[in-house]
Amino acid sequence: MGNIDLLDMASQLSLEVVYIGNKTSADIPNSNFNRPGLQLAGYFDFYADKRAQIIGMAEMSYINSLPKQEQESRTDEYFRHGLPFLVITRNLAVPECIMLSAEKYDIPVFRSESATTEFIQTLISYLDDNLLPSTTIHGVMLDIFGQGVLIIGQSGVGKSETALELLERGSRLVADDGVKIRKKRGNRLVAQAPELIKYFMEIRGIGIIDVKAMFGVGSVVDKKEVDMAVKLENWDPEKTYERLGMEREYYEILGVKVPCVTIPVRPGRNMASVLEVAARNERLKSMGYYAAAELNERILKANAEKSK
Repeated sequence: MGNIDLLDMASQLSLEVVYIGNKTSADIPNSNFNRPGLQLAGYFDFYADKRAQIIGMAEMSYINSLPKQEQESRTDEYFRHGLPFLVITRNLAVPECIMLSAEKYDIPVFRSESATTEFIQTLISYLDDNLLPSTTIHGVMLDIFGQGVLIIGQSGVGKSETALELLERGSRLVADDGVKIRKKRGNRLVAQAPELIKYFMEIRGIGIIDVKAMFGVGSVVDKKEVDMAVKLENWDPEKTYERLGMEREYYEILGVKVPCVTIPVRPGRNMASVLEVAARNERLKSMGYYAAAELNERILKANAEKSK
């Protein structure tokens, strides 16, 4: 179950508040919805009364075709189950029977100018954004050659400075410092910036910069799916770093494992170029091509021929 702020929903989806009563929030299980055609006809088995309720042209035409007394009894039974809220689409006139039932059972009612199918798509997107699991990670999120790359690492390791050089080379910023990540359907992870710090970056020694104003609208993107993570860490001479890329490393976010590479930072290394190569290499891997495996196969083939 998740809690939805009904006034925020009305504002975000441009809904007219027909009746709000004492409820300013609603608990619903997911982004699925219910169109009450069967319920208005009197069939309540398998009634999804906990879902968002939507009445369109078909349902409203059926209500209007009923005698007044039957309209009131059908809508009363429909509302009596305690639905979270009702949205009437196409800017249809709200019958008196719906207003009476809404006030009786204190059920919020909204109205949308959109066509029913169009509104359903908008509502599902809004509910997904507000109901699905989310977390905020300290790091930088970029779009590098179409790959969603999450840069993580200890504070001061050079994440923002590396991101700044990548922006100058054509990459796009999603978020700096705080990256908000939501788990979408199909275990997809979508990153965006918290609204307060959207398009801003902190560069030590300079301060806060506005990336969109400085580099143009093409340098930023609102949302991006997380395709890989890059962990930056200060070079440790005692540590053995991956040199062939045969072993896969993963970084877990909201229970989803994302491909990850650990890149040591030391003076003289061009980190922007290294991250660009990492992004290109991950794209090749997602298409089934592994350079390390290809080299290994060549070596084995050459050794076999030499043995012959």
